[in-house]
Amino acid sequence: MPDGVPDHAFAKLTAVSIPESKPPMERPAGLPVVAVVGATASGKSALALDVAERLGGEIVNTDSMQVYRGMDVGTAKLPPAERRGIAHHLLDVLDVTEPATVAQFQAWAREVIEDCHRRGVTPVLVGGSALYTRAILDEFEFPGTDPDIRGRLEDELAQVGAEALHARLAEVDPAAAAQMLPQNGRRVVRALEVIEMTGRPWTPSLPEPRYHYGTAVQIGVDIDRATLDRRIAQRVEQMWEGGFVEEVRRLAERGLREGRTAYRALGYQQIMSFLDGEITLDQAKEQTVNRTRRFARRQDGWFRKDPRITWVPYDHPARVERALAAIS
Repeated sequence: MPDGVPDHAFAKLTAVSIPESKPPMERPAGLPVVAVVGATASGKSALALDVAERLGGEIVNTDSMQVYRGMDVGTAKLPPAERRGIAHHLLDVLDVTEPATVAQFQAWAREVIEDCHRRGVTPVLVGGSALYTRAILDEFEFPGTDPDIRGRLEDELAQVGAEALHARLAEVDPAAAAQMLPQNGRRVVRALEVIEMTGRPWTPSLPEPRYHYGTAVQIGVDIDRATLDRRIAQRVEQMWEGGFVEEVRRLAERGLREGRTAYRALGYQQIMSFLDGEITLDQAKEQTVNRTRRFARRQDGWFRKDPRITWVPYDHPARVERALAAIS
């Protein structure tokens, strides 16, 4: 499962290549950019497929971990046979040893969106990585980087761990620390880097919500906490039954430990601890459930702050019609 809100293509079903650059286009008036958002296990993928099917659209992944080849079971990546023949973009783009950044993903996703618009197709974004979604939909620029500062902080991360750096971040920018998981070392390092470079808090670098696309529409999947907690537990159980441990074992042989981004995904980290003999398999499962529930609450809290989202109940019989009404 995705680890948090961390700091990308064309093929009809698997989208394993990165799109070629094309000149800027004039976006067709009225052709929407739809994003289906919400917490892990809320039912986003199903609603996005329904919307794409009704609009003749294509799916654009915005999950930060589904970009990785081989991370299938643990990210609840929809198998090709269940994609209803609808094109899916930005899945299986990277190896687990390669880092993923929001800036990269923004560029890749916007090229996919422009290609969809050129062809008269509605892109339907779906994924639980709120920062990725915002970076694509909104006017969103990224501070530069300083290799010396970044290298020093990454050395510290390796020595003292993510939670120690998160505690330091909480001292200098409590608001930024509150928005990220203490285990998300890569994002903590990035926040500390920007603070040291600019002398300003990291949080104000997130811009006010202003759409990059004039026809952007966000649909949120509304689900109560008790139901969501139960569905998360069921999903984790299905992951274990579906070969999650074997998947992590295979990825470990392909360098998962060296992956600065992929290694930190929820569930993957816990199973690696089991494989390393640090915890039992039952403890790995329990930790995955509990941390995913906490993450889902953070996801929901992030999305609820955006007044532009139209929320539809996860179990309403007319949820697709409600979503389509908001898009139209």
